[in-house]
Amino acid sequence: MGMAENISYEHSVQLDTRKCVGCTNCIRRCPTEAIRIKDGHAVILEERCIDCGECIRICDNKAKKAVHGKLESMKRFRYKIALPAPSLYGQFDNLDDVDFVLDGLLRLGFDDVFEVSKAAELVSAYTREYLKLEGIVKPIISSACPVIVRLIGLRFPSLQENIMHMLPPMEVAAKLARERALKQHPELKPEDIGVCFISPCPAKVSYVKNGFADYKSQVDEVVAMSDVYFQLIGHMSRDNDIQISTESGMVGIGWASSGGEATALFNEEYLAADGIENVINVLEQIENGNIPAVKFIELNACPGGCVGGVLTVQNPFIAKARLQNLRQFLPVSQNFLTPDEEQYIPEMYLFNELPEYKPIAKLSDSIVQSMRMMADIHKIKDTLPGIDCGACGAPTCRAFAEDIVKGFVTIDRCIVLGKERP
Repeated sequence: MGMAENISYEHSVQLDTRKCVGCTNCIRRCPTEAIRIKDGHAVILEERCIDCGECIRICDNKAKKAVHGKLESMKRFRYKIALPAPSLYGQFDNLDDVDFVLDGLLRLGFDDVFEVSKAAELVSAYTREYLKLEGIVKPIISSACPVIVRLIGLRFPSLQENIMHMLPPMEVAAKLARERALKQHPELKPEDIGVCFISPCPAKVSYVKNGFADYKSQVDEVVAMSDVYFQLIGHMSRDNDIQISTESGMVGIGWASSGGEATALFNEEYLAADGIENVINVLEQIENGNIPAVKFIELNACPGGCVGGVLTVQNPFIAKARLQNLRQFLPVSQNFLTPDEEQYIPEMYLFNELPEYKPIAKLSDSIVQSMRMMADIHKIKDTLPGIDCGACGAPTCRAFAEDIVKGFVTIDRCIVLGKERP
């Protein structure tokens, strides 16, 4: 399948050099070795960054930050629609009814609320049909987490054919919300409608800013769940006359936690992993052919799933427990397909092409030059201490050797070798 060209990429994870002290915590934990220490502070290599937020999570100095939209930006639209991610419901203590959150969003200033959990139930239903298609490469890897899609493109390009060509619930929700608004309010023009996704992670910001290969996102603003939480909590009250009712069930809200998407397939032949290091281990096993015979693989970059995103408020394990309690009051699903709908997957749920990313392992467009560079990297690496201390500013000796070959640094940056010289 052809792949669309992705020339530039606008990131949502950025660095505040004023707060960075040049420690090596981030370079050790970055899953794509996208960070170096230069001139006393971190530098993010944009072509390698996957906006997973791991550096935000572990930076003690809060030097890494997520850039996202603000609720105030929605004022430019005549009709404003909120798309709450299901993980939002896990942020509130003693919440026993989703309707309190949905009603609170209306009182916050939105004209309509479309639950991403409702769209998730529809995506789950059509994924069950997707698994029946002939000619698809298995195991199918979920495309719901944008970090995973970019990670595969950069580090595991051979697995791109395994990625399911199904749009994430956020996008499906945005499309359906716009359709509903135009149907209910014929006086509106498409440009009057603004769609705002309440996100647990920065990767969704990047997804919306950059589009997805040939697909342009239907979301206008992505705001941090932590920002909305503190504004929303003042508008939620049991004394309110609730104006809206939830249209989703256990299946849709289950997407907030790791395994929720996979279990919604009602099929035991699946695997679910969360946390970027665990995800990489699973992808390595798939690539090596050492994975059990499963049909579907759900991967979440954040620990615990979306509840573990860096834009959330609550501890992911507490949020997950809250969601489990909340789900017991809900039906299994409110969005099953009719027999006619099961015949085919509507085009609006699918995307055609994957973004094209230059794989990290690709040193040059020339195969001959790549082989020469790889030989030089191994030769230099053999002369290095091999202790991966990070003092050179690179995460490993191997990464340092690659930086030398690419001409970014010189070997005298290795302080261990300097000490060994007379």
